Amino acid sequence: MLRFASTSLAAIAIATSVPALADNHAAKPEAAATSAEAIAPLPDLIDEVAIPYTQFELDNGLTVIVHEDRKAPIVGVAMWYNVGSKDEPEGKTGFAHLFEHLMFNGSENAPGDYFQYLQEMGATDYNGTTSFDRTNYFQTVPSGALERALWLESDRMGYLLGAVTQEKLDNQRGVVQNEKRQGDNQPGGLVFYEIVETLFPKPHPYGHTPIGSMADLDAASMEDVRAWFRDKYGPNNATLVLAGDISADEARPLVEKYFGAIERGPVNTPAAAAIPELDEDVRTVMKDQVAATNISRYWTAPGLDSRDLVALTVGAEILGGLSSSRLDNALVRDEQIAVGVSAGNFSFQRVGVLNVGATVKPGEDAAKVEARMDEIIAELIAEGPTEDEVRRAATQQVASTIRGLEQVGGFGGKAVTLASGEVFVDDPEFYAKQLEILATLTPAEVQAAMQRWMTRPAMTLVLEPGEREDDYEEAASVGDSEDADADPADNTLTVSVERPKPEIETLAELDFPTVQETTLSNGMKVYYAQRDAVPVTRVAISFDAGSAADPVAKRGLEGLAMSLYDEGTTTRSSREIAEERERLGAVISTGGGSDRSTFTLTALTANLAPSLDLMTDIVRNPAFDEGELRRVKAQTITGIQQQMRTPQGIANMTLTPLLYGEDSPYGDSGSGTVESVSAITRDDLVMFKNRWIQPDNAELFVVSDMALEDIKPALDEAFGQWAANRMARGLKDFSTIAEAPEQTRIVLVNRPNSPQSFIYGGMITNARAQDAGIVDLLNANNALGGNFLARLNMNLRETKGWSYGVRGGVSQREGAVGYLVSAPVQADRTGDSLAELRREIGEFLTDRGVSEDELVRIVNNEIRELPGQFETSGAVLNAMQTNALYDRPMDYYETLSERYTNQTTESLDAAAREALDLDRFTWVVVGDAEKVRPQLETLGLPIEQIELEQ
Repeated sequence: MLRFASTSLAAIAIATSVPALADNHAAKPEAAATSAEAIAPLPDLIDEVAIPYTQFELDNGLTVIVHEDRKAPIVGVAMWYNVGSKDEPEGKTGFAHLFEHLMFNGSENAPGDYFQYLQEMGATDYNGTTSFDRTNYFQTVPSGALERALWLESDRMGYLLGAVTQEKLDNQRGVVQNEKRQGDNQPGGLVFYEIVETLFPKPHPYGHTPIGSMADLDAASMEDVRAWFRDKYGPNNATLVLAGDISADEARPLVEKYFGAIERGPVNTPAAAAIPELDEDVRTVMKDQVAATNISRYWTAPGLDSRDLVALTVGAEILGGLSSSRLDNALVRDEQIAVGVSAGNFSFQRVGVLNVGATVKPGEDAAKVEARMDEIIAELIAEGPTEDEVRRAATQQVASTIRGLEQVGGFGGKAVTLASGEVFVDDPEFYAKQLEILATLTPAEVQAAMQRWMTRPAMTLVLEPGEREDDYEEAASVGDSEDADADPADNTLTVSVERPKPEIETLAELDFPTVQETTLSNGMKVYYAQRDAVPVTRVAISFDAGSAADPVAKRGLEGLAMSLYDEGTTTRSSREIAEERERLGAVISTGGGSDRSTFTLTALTANLAPSLDLMTDIVRNPAFDEGELRRVKAQTITGIQQQMRTPQGIANMTLTPLLYGEDSPYGDSGSGTVESVSAITRDDLVMFKNRWIQPDNAELFVVSDMALEDIKPALDEAFGQWAANRMARGLKDFSTIAEAPEQTRIVLVNRPNSPQSFIYGGMITNARAQDAGIVDLLNANNALGGNFLARLNMNLRETKGWSYGVRGGVSQREGAVGYLVSAPVQADRTGDSLAELRREIGEFLTDRGVSEDELVRIVNNEIRELPGQFETSGAVLNAMQTNALYDRPMDYYETLSERYTNQTTESLDAAAREALDLDRFTWVVVGDAEKVRPQLETLGLPIEQIELEQ
């Protein structure tokens, strides 16, 4: 879908991110710039985009939209309620979001956690979200489970209140407050509040964030909550979209059956909200644990119904969103005074926010960066963009839309596209009209819109490194001596209407695409699968390298090298590569993680030939220019420094060498250290290329709507004539991986003034990712920590309310399998939380293993979700690469159903107990030592305290 309204304003609160640490690409020596004639015209691309639908309305006012797409036996279900945080009155901020949580906690006929019912159906891509403008719930389910999904959605719409108890309200209040703490605890986590309160001063409807205030959440009573539901969640205030393996004729009787009897409620007329204008420029300076100063400018702007929407979005892309944006070219590439820039148009239903920002390169003058940023903004407004800039930005938008529409559900597929148009602007075809504007947009229109909105008074927010000066808003419950486990009153479940749960029909089995194997002229192996849902081709060339290939003294070498591959080849400059990608609507990314270094092309098939030519040049002919090396190294180092200021980054960088061993291939988080990256030279990059990025060390993976015989000649031209030119091949010594210690311990990393602590623990197991038995360990963990319903999360989130979410995961790598537990918890419950984690794990490994109910739920979910897991060509491409990495047959996923069916509680318990030993875990806790250490000391475990370097 068009991404105009899908990005949270929170994402623009701070722009301190830097380019990915592993971002590489490729090309061949004779490559030349792509000619305009080779590129498909933008109107032709737009003609590829269509979501035909049928719309009808029930007598009770429920709007229903159905899109038929028979590519897979799944249906995307999206329920959108016309209520968001802008509709909350004073004193009740956060209610819409709180209710989103409560509506997952059971209804009268489905009293359990809704994730339980979703997993029973084999649902994928399921969640719920709240924004300023709407609340939505979505899931993609197997076709045979659609009736069950409609029963579930209708029960929480019409029959919820009898299941909302005081206990559930208190618990979810705690969960939401921990969600707020988790966001606030990040570097720059308080910036969002400042932006909203400045641009939209009270009583403006957009003047508070969807998360709400601690005080208002504390004050929410049962009667408040019930009144909010009665006023806002009626069928005539909702839109249901079904997209996938269903027709309108099939859908209508089912929707009537489950929703037809629900009575109308009041209609929520979205709060009127003028676009405010600041009286004068506002400047705010904040300090926080950031690695570099960020300067961001914000203007209020029009909402989704404005004709300026597309023009402003394109203008922002040209200014700072595109890889070849004006700010990027000037501040980052040419002058190298910034390590990152950003710009965006973040539009909501009634209003929007335009943002432009730059992150200052450490050591540079922030005032100079800001002055240059202002000059570039003023120049674009005064002179307007070029035709080529407008076309490149428009092509990127269209290509993103085409790729997104392969998915029927999820966060951005067809169901969301239709629902957002209907709910926000009363038009499911809103996306198509925006595309038509893109096709004909002129530079003059972009310039006029920017002149209209970006010459008004603006807010400038400067976020500097330093000790945070602003106080956290804390909940009244913190420090309360009341027993958190005490039984609250008013916990009676009532059922107003009995509604039996429909049976799940016979479900289709996974039909994984047939994978054909062939070789290129130089012997490079090719794995190919055909998918024709969208006109897109995906190509990945994967090398047996990854961060595990880094020499111990040069940690971060692979990541830095991969980042430099698309920063200039022997025939193209960094800027030329960026511009060419944008003209083609192509995405060329790099990565692969610990074990593989991978270049991935996602191309519009109409533009495949020139896109593949560009990819080939990037892969084969990196220039590793000294100037670009200096620039990217500075960005990478700033990124590492920023990681060491986030709770998760600190925990990961601390625990990883403790688990795997400092000198092992996995002894680093993958990014390296400031010292190791600083020491890397161009000769090191060339050495990495010659040892690892060679054709005899590569495999090629392709998923396309084209047939193999049609695409293979292009692949052979791109990579089949490539001859190896390597020095001695690098080696990875997995024998250096450490064994788990004989005794558990706690490493406490002091991070003062943290409202949450981040607990991160684990051990190296004796399991192997290549062994068939890994499936048993994975499913055993689905009972312990692997998903929402697992014991660790249900305890600390759903029972105690001490965390927003806890997970335990099996970390599979080619040379080692680890087990890791991550738990962000409120600071005053750190010791209690770690005690509970240890208790749960200990009991699971001794006398309270996988239960029969857990086994049935887990096995049913794993089998039933298989078709939905591989809906997209990207998912198929990733699966093919995983199969190759672990030496599995390409039909591996089709064999899993039988494996799951044969699992027992005994087989899962045996797998977990063979792999895990509670007494050999290492626990890292990142938090305020003054508050946390006394709690941890009560556990009786050895504690080592580390002070962070400033």
